[in-house]
Amino acid sequence: MSAAHTSLTAAPAFPFTAIVGQDEMKLCLLLNVIDPRIGGVLVMGHRGTGKSTTVRALAAVLPLITRVAGDPYNRAPEDMPDSVPASAPAPAPNGRAHPRDSKPKVERVPVPVVDLPLGATEDRVCGTIDIEQALTRGVKAFEPGLLAQANRGFLYIDEVNLLDDHLVDVLLDVAASGWNVVEREGVSVRHPARFVLVGSGNPEEGDLRPQLLDRFGMHARITTITDVALRVEIVKRRRAFDADPAAFVAAWEKEQRALRNRITRAQKAVAGVELPDPVLTQIAHVCMRLGIDGHRGELTLARAAAALAAFNHRPRVTWQEVVAVAPACLRHRLRRDPLETVDSDEKIERALQASTVES
Repeated sequence: MSAAHTSLTAAPAFPFTAIVGQDEMKLCLLLNVIDPRIGGVLVMGHRGTGKSTTVRALAAVLPLITRVAGDPYNRAPEDMPDSVPASAPAPAPNGRAHPRDSKPKVERVPVPVVDLPLGATEDRVCGTIDIEQALTRGVKAFEPGLLAQANRGFLYIDEVNLLDDHLVDVLLDVAASGWNVVEREGVSVRHPARFVLVGSGNPEEGDLRPQLLDRFGMHARITTITDVALRVEIVKRRRAFDADPAAFVAAWEKEQRALRNRITRAQKAVAGVELPDPVLTQIAHVCMRLGIDGHRGELTLARAAAALAAFNHRPRVTWQEVVAVAPACLRHRLRRDPLETVDSDEKIERALQASTVES
């Protein structure tokens, strides 16, 4: 296991099922795990509301993934032949390419959670020339970046609204395609980079450009919990976890295992979930009423609704699933009007009600 993975998984993570409140954020993350094509989650809200804790907690509840032993790209054995062209094989830990005619050794590792710091450069994110090998051996070799580490896991960006727009654009392009292509000083590498992109931030510190907002699949709003009983429960659970993490995790293992099994079943079933034409027509009407540009709104809403149906063990999407995920799928795609007094969620609710009446 790499040092990056070790540092992220050594300490027990707070159980996902023990997190109090923030239901919308948890649902958005779950749906993206079930169907990564949804396109990631943008979480905007107050500081200290458990954003990073929730991401790590979800990764910890997921089943271990199987990868080729020591592979810097976290590839599964079945991904090895076509992941990297023969002209640019992926380096093994010893600097040599994995033999393609032998069966690679495998290992089971936790789902990676990679933090992207605000000061990261494009070379650090995408990968660059391995200077050490260039100086010591005189060869051009590729040093994988954070995108390689995040493959088949989560890439988490705190304060994403403060990150350079160009870097955000690069991340969103890679997240959408699932591949990272790097051309550096005569070295050409194309490697898989399939991850759930999670960006968080405080809206008081600025917002992303509308063009970038639209590229995130879902937008979760979180606020400080005002219910006194829930706030007390948050403190109790955190104190119990800090006092004895192992005992606290063990106490929630039954709920964690049930959620893990439910996620696994949903991942297998989501491709077969039926989306009836009448429901799809209603989805299109909602997006048209809201004046949403492009077609990402319909695609994301359809995928999220299907993922929710799979999570709820339903064979087909109903209007109930659409209503449940519509605010998170559409609120960040609405056109901005500084003179508008109606909240975006209220506008979405009205559009949903109008479509319900028509049907």
